[in-house]
Amino acid sequence: MSGHEHNHEHSADGLNTTRELVLIGVALTLLAVGSIFRETLHATPYAVGEYAVFLLAYGISGWNVVASAVRNAAKGTFFDENFLMTIATVGAFLLHEMPEAVGVMVFFKVGEFLQDLAVERSRRSIVAVLELRPEYANLKQGETIRKVSPDTVQVGDVIVIKPGEQVPLDGEIISGQSRVNTAALTGEAVPRQVGPGEPVLAGMVNQTGVLTVTVTKPVGESAIARVIQLVEQSSSLKSRTEKFITKFAAYYTPVVVLAAVAVALLPPFIWPGETFADWLRRALILLVISCPCGLVISIPLGYFGGVGGAAKRGIMVKGSTYLDILAATRTVVFDKTGTLTQGVFKVAGVYPQSGFAGEELLRLTALAEVHSSHPIAQSIMEAYGQAVDSSLLTDYEEIAGHGVRARIGTQEVLVGNERLLRRENIAVAPVQEAGTVVYLAVDQVYAGYLVIADELKADAPAVVARLKAAGVEQVGMLSGDREPVVRDVASKLGLDFYRAALLPEQKVAFVEELLQQADKERKIAFVGDGINDAPVIARADVGIAMGGLGSDAAVETADVVIMSDAPSKVAEAIDIGRKTRRIVWQNVVFALGVKGVFIALGIAGAATMWEAVFADVGVALLAILNASRVLRQ
Repeated sequence: MSGHEHNHEHSADGLNTTRELVLIGVALTLLAVGSIFRETLHATPYAVGEYAVFLLAYGISGWNVVASAVRNAAKGTFFDENFLMTIATVGAFLLHEMPEAVGVMVFFKVGEFLQDLAVERSRRSIVAVLELRPEYANLKQGETIRKVSPDTVQVGDVIVIKPGEQVPLDGEIISGQSRVNTAALTGEAVPRQVGPGEPVLAGMVNQTGVLTVTVTKPVGESAIARVIQLVEQSSSLKSRTEKFITKFAAYYTPVVVLAAVAVALLPPFIWPGETFADWLRRALILLVISCPCGLVISIPLGYFGGVGGAAKRGIMVKGSTYLDILAATRTVVFDKTGTLTQGVFKVAGVYPQSGFAGEELLRLTALAEVHSSHPIAQSIMEAYGQAVDSSLLTDYEEIAGHGVRARIGTQEVLVGNERLLRRENIAVAPVQEAGTVVYLAVDQVYAGYLVIADELKADAPAVVARLKAAGVEQVGMLSGDREPVVRDVASKLGLDFYRAALLPEQKVAFVEELLQQADKERKIAFVGDGINDAPVIARADVGIAMGGLGSDAAVETADVVIMSDAPSKVAEAIDIGRKTRRIVWQNVVFALGVKGVFIALGIAGAATMWEAVFADVGVALLAILNASRVLRQ
């Protein structure tokens, strides 16, 4: 509501706590003086002393409310809380109930101040992420080092990062050993050991040693720039509850005003002996009680706190609507490689056939894969552990979805999956071992196979239990890997279902089936990390990108980005969504319930202006304190 937005404008640039406290203190002092010496002040000519004290207190505490009411009325917006407060308090002045009128405005101002403190606290939890933007970089040029803006540093430049400094840009370490704190990016407090050849990312904090780093990305594409962008996007999507409250308030306030007019005018005409002044007082009390401040502020604050609380834990939620979807998630589907497993491959076994030696098998495979950047190819090169003479490779052809064909010296070598050998009509027996199997044929003769193993992530074994505890009913996995590998992982983790050997479009088709079978209120989440996961991440009710430092496509497409590589963070995100929704609906029920009781008391004449203040400001404060709990989970 526009009026309330005005009241909180000052919090957008930081709350001026001292100024607000002084104004509240002066207003409360004037209210106390006016109430204690009311008879003396009233005895002055034309009661000028009484009016002077109370009008000054009213102006100090309520000028912004009255100004907003007038400004909004000029724009055609009458029915907001500023209008309700202004009409009620001006009416109280006309009834000569000046202490009550001032009391309403003073305690309303106290409530607004405390509300702003709560909003500011939530805002700071998100701004803390935005303040991680690096301020400078130590650019090394020859033997000189100078401090420059990160914006001026180019890809390929060399920078020096000293102990205690923030890493300003993404890069690769040339020299130096250190421990880096990654909490700003991942929410994880445990520092990471890094050394030459390893990447460092903007936003990390160098803790121990001096690092010399080659810059690999400009500042606008760095890891911390991505985090900041995600956080800035987070307020753009409103939840269904927020939209409901906005619509509700649009109808609620006019109904309240009409009800107050009816309370003021109808009873004196209907029942003999009833006075207009008594029922006008009740109508004014009804207006104060009915102010929807508690709902209008505490509900967005609850979601704001949920997004901020998640950000502090390395979980970036791109809008409050996704907190609601997380809360309703009942099925979570994971990708396998890089999501539940490390995505770091190692050669677990070399199995030669047809008289070939294991060492020769590994050498030929390494030569054939020398030009590949695939993690499996890199694991083969690492297992071979020797320099590869690529000049021996005279011909190379990559066969999509199958493997490679290479000519090494006089030999034709095929390296790839079982489909590659069958395509070439080379007889091969299927291997049932868990792991990725790389087959090798030399001059059309089956030479053997390598088994490449991928390890589970440290917290993967506990992920099913944690998700079930968070209210998820089914946990499954979709993978493009072989059936034995996927079955082995599913068995170790205790998953409810799995599918193997799927192409990206088949993953999308499977999630489509789940969506068609699921109840509308039982949402489905997909968790992935690679570029091939982007289509299915986009199709799920809520798409979660694992490892926000990974594939750009997955991160851009996802609704929720987990900055670390821990799958257990998915359960944490669902917990935050559920707690946020629970707190928000507690506030809705509490605020409407209390207001309903006090509205009945006000109409019956059993509530005074002071009780009306509690029903408005008190309820709003209690709701806001409850909403603030999201930040402390």
